Amino acid sequence: MKNLIEISKIVTKKKVRKIEIFDDHSLKHKNSKFNEFYAALMAGKFKNDRDASNFLYGCSPTDDKYRQLKSRFRKRLLNTLFFLDVNLPSTSNYDRAYYSVNKDWTLVKILLSNNANHTAASLARQILTTSLKFKFADVIVNCSRILRRYAASQDDEKNYEVYDQYSKQYQNVLDAEIRSEELYQRVVMNYHKSHSKTADLLEKIDTYCDALVGLSEIYDSPIVIYNMYLVWTYRYEMLHDFNAMLEVCSKAENYIKENPQYYQSDKLATFQMKKMSAYLHLRDWKNGKINAEKCLQSFPEGSETWFLFMEYYLLLALHTDNFINALAIFKRASTHSKFKKLSANYREKWKIYDIYLNYIIESMGESNPVLLTQRRKSFRISRFLNDPILYPKDQRIYTVHMVVAQILFFVEKKGYNAITERVDRLKSYANRQLKKEEYHRLIQFIRLLQQLAKADYQIDNLSNVSKYYNRLIETPFLYRGLNAELEILPYEKLWNLILSRLKA
Repeated sequence: MKNLIEISKIVTKKKVRKIEIFDDHSLKHKNSKFNEFYAALMAGKFKNDRDASNFLYGCSPTDDKYRQLKSRFRKRLLNTLFFLDVNLPSTSNYDRAYYSVNKDWTLVKILLSNNANHTAASLARQILTTSLKFKFADVIVNCSRILRRYAASQDDEKNYEVYDQYSKQYQNVLDAEIRSEELYQRVVMNYHKSHSKTADLLEKIDTYCDALVGLSEIYDSPIVIYNMYLVWTYRYEMLHDFNAMLEVCSKAENYIKENPQYYQSDKLATFQMKKMSAYLHLRDWKNGKINAEKCLQSFPEGSETWFLFMEYYLLLALHTDNFINALAIFKRASTHSKFKKLSANYREKWKIYDIYLNYIIESMGESNPVLLTQRRKSFRISRFLNDPILYPKDQRIYTVHMVVAQILFFVEKKGYNAITERVDRLKSYANRQLKKEEYHRLIQFIRLLQQLAKADYQIDNLSNVSKYYNRLIETPFLYRGLNAELEILPYEKLWNLILSRLKA
């Protein structure tokens, strides 16, 4: 009762304004600018403030009407976060507990600021119990400090020493977690740079790995251990040691399995995705397919993670010549009800996959009748071949892939003049717009196409081919999710495919 009395006094004194949130009730009443704003935002109608202000009021983003609405809308969204339902099946116990203790920690701070010390201490003890179970070092340190102070005010030496010990012990754990995060972030910060720029990182990453192993041996912290496995995964990926990468990912998965209280869906998804990446680079269809079908069950179907995983699955099928499977994977993803809600940029990437799959059907259908059954009436070759194809600068690689696809179709048609026009276009890209460091493999492939054009598409007349081909295979395919690294089919395979079709 003492707690209730303390809380009621605060509520009476401070009072409570109307709570403005987006809940089921408010969203059912559509006749408001808030709901109009919310619905359009969820539908992806706005790219910037100009789009939003014009849609809502037909005014500029600087207009007071729009600025006030946006400010109030933001506050309502933030208020809503306090009332989110975290008890969803997709939410892990770890994430649910972390959300709950931090929300309660905010209450502790409010209680303390209003001198409700008894109630604050009581709530802090509850938070501490949960935090010790999940090893939330940051929360344990905060709660222990509050409880240590409260024990001192009550002349409670016994509990003072208990909370003092927790404070000191978990401050060390917290310091280790912060250090592990720093090392992981240093890797991630440089991970997506070109090969030449990652040489320095490769020199340092061994030191980072050793430091993380050392921390994991001293401190039983899921954060430290996750960061250790992640950095080791990145190390082996950069070294192209994909078997070792698989081994690390499996160890991480086992850690999660053996410590279910630390299960985090995003962490598991990262390791599962990395495993899929390893199978792609190893071109191991058998084990990759087994892994994919198992892992897909753990992702919410239609989520961004699910679609990203499906992309790796599709690429694995394409890179291992499992084209029937590739078509099935593509259909499974592209016909999903949530596919249309993906970003326009990401849908464009899947459009490119569709074009290449149509090429596979057209070029290989004669020798594989099953492929012909997958032919879609909606695809018009003539329309695609006459498409000028021009993506924005930040999507230039999409233009390249589509032009290459046009070349593939024209090879089937023996349309050599049209091929030459497109090879010249790719040459221009290679010379002016494609950085050698980022697009090394692509540039070598373009050089091969140039030699083909010079030889007037007569294979016997080819020269200087081995130079560019060797440069291509000397730098192995590496896809880390970057558009610059995307190869729908490996470039060496594309080159050999073109030669075989010309011979035919």
